[in-house]
Amino acid sequence: MPNSLTGGQAPSTTLDMVGLVDQSLGNAGTSSSAPILEEGNMDPWALPELKDTGQSWKELSLAGRVLRVVIGFLKACGLLGSLYLFICSLDVLSSAFQLLGSKVAGDIFKDNMVLSNPVAGLVIGVLVTVLVQSSSTSSSIVVSMVASKLLTVQASVPIIMGVNVGTSITSTLVSMAQSGDRDEFRRAFGGSAVHSIFNWLTVLILLPLESTTAPLEKLSALALGTTRLQPGGRAPDILKVLTQPLTHLIVQLDANVITGSATGNATNGSLVKRWCSTRGEMTVENSSYCGVAAQGPCPERNSSAALEQLPCHHLFAGTALTDLAVGFILLAASLLGLCSCLVLLVKLLNSVLRGRVAQAVRTVINADFPFPFGWLSGYLAILVGASVTFMLQSSSVFTAAIVPLMGVRVISLERAYPLFLGSNIGTTTTALLAALASPADMLLSAVQVALIHFFFNLGGILLWYVVPILRLPIPLAKRFGDLTAHYRWVAIAYLLFTFLLLPLATFGLSLAGGTVLAAVGGPLVGLVLLIVLVNVLQRHRPVWLPHCLRSWAWLPLWLHSLEPWDHLVSRCCPCRARSPPRAASKEAHCHENPEVLASQQL
Repeated sequence: MPNSLTGGQAPSTTLDMVGLVDQSLGNAGTSSSAPILEEGNMDPWALPELKDTGQSWKELSLAGRVLRVVIGFLKACGLLGSLYLFICSLDVLSSAFQLLGSKVAGDIFKDNMVLSNPVAGLVIGVLVTVLVQSSSTSSSIVVSMVASKLLTVQASVPIIMGVNVGTSITSTLVSMAQSGDRDEFRRAFGGSAVHSIFNWLTVLILLPLESTTAPLEKLSALALGTTRLQPGGRAPDILKVLTQPLTHLIVQLDANVITGSATGNATNGSLVKRWCSTRGEMTVENSSYCGVAAQGPCPERNSSAALEQLPCHHLFAGTALTDLAVGFILLAASLLGLCSCLVLLVKLLNSVLRGRVAQAVRTVINADFPFPFGWLSGYLAILVGASVTFMLQSSSVFTAAIVPLMGVRVISLERAYPLFLGSNIGTTTTALLAALASPADMLLSAVQVALIHFFFNLGGILLWYVVPILRLPIPLAKRFGDLTAHYRWVAIAYLLFTFLLLPLATFGLSLAGGTVLAAVGGPLVGLVLLIVLVNVLQRHRPVWLPHCLRSWAWLPLWLHSLEPWDHLVSRCCPCRARSPPRAASKEAHCHENPEVLASQQL
């Protein structure tokens, strides 16, 4: 969308990502200690020093000290309990999406003609990961298809890139729960956006490179050829050990049904498990083999298998509901639980992290090494993010836990960025260990796909983190956070467009063939690049442009400003009535920006 900042023709809240990069490029690699501005005009992205307004420990009486300890203990228990239920809600949410979209995801992977197109493969990876809400499930489908010779390694690379992009939707969904407070939402949504922006920028560079020279495929093949693979054990499943006692009482799914749907070995049975192993392992048996109401061993199993199988004990083990109905029930329940736990977490964090405690926590998390080793702080954060994700075996849980902490000013965006990058690396190492536990006929394919995923994220770090001036996701995410704080409906539009509408449109065009996709997508991409180039020249070299292109004032207002769209949303959405009056915010904004006031008078 063209921008009207240049030339002073429209409010500064219009969408100008390129201009922000130009203004903030020098700060992209700075440390997390942001300057504190004057009172009343504080930087919303800064971490201000807090003053403890409560009584000190020495001033309290014995009863007061006991009461403070008891309240602190209860708050700590509330935090841990809310975090546990929050993680369980994420697990149930993933199960709900798998029930709603598993068969669709399997059908999407079947069309090899579509998968041969790199762009189509990318959006398929995004769509499938959004549908099943699990990057590990999407990766396992790709591994199974490559091992079954249904998909080449070359065709799997764009899909793995799409899987990496699709997994960032979880943190974006979590940030929406903090939309009630404008400043918290600014920081939380900016934090979730920095993850998505990093993934998209990496794709924009590596996807064309992979389509022409295939560096990731060759590098993974080279690494595979220099090692002698020995089957190993799976990664430590610490998180599932903690959450399964609760989530398995709610629902249990057979993920092999999704993989079987893509590889052509699917049954018509339900994804909900009716039969469970006494050893706690997942089995491929489901209600397609036995009746739903069956309470004994399945007659189609042999006697030895029957001795090892028992009916599952969860809420939907004996239900007659379809997978779609169960999925909708779980989706509503998990979203309600997720939002409730997140709101409670934020309230408790705001209550606990005050004064000296908050300052100490912030100092430890956002601390830098002394000069001249300050540049090592970000790399240590990458290692921390990778290690925690490796132990949790879930990048979604880790990133979703970071977002609320950013909203309450505990973690800065500059420090959260390397933590997210480390999480990307951590989820590939767990996939690599899991690949080593694959059967012998799938071992090489599984390891190569895991290595491609690892090298993709490593390449992204080399591109967008090693050189401080190229840490573009940070200023872009700040601009996006500011924009969504002013126009909160933009967050929903971004979520729908990035993870649903754009992938669906691209997938639909890819079904018509690569020629149609290129004929429609090529001009659109060219138009976007032209707009970016004109915006850059407007800001830095306006004399190089024709007079009519030195500003976007000649376009209708709705093409270079979000204000008309905001008025439309305000009429349609009654919840906007609770927001501060637009006139007051405009007046304050114009007072701080005389150029905007002059442009509005014009």
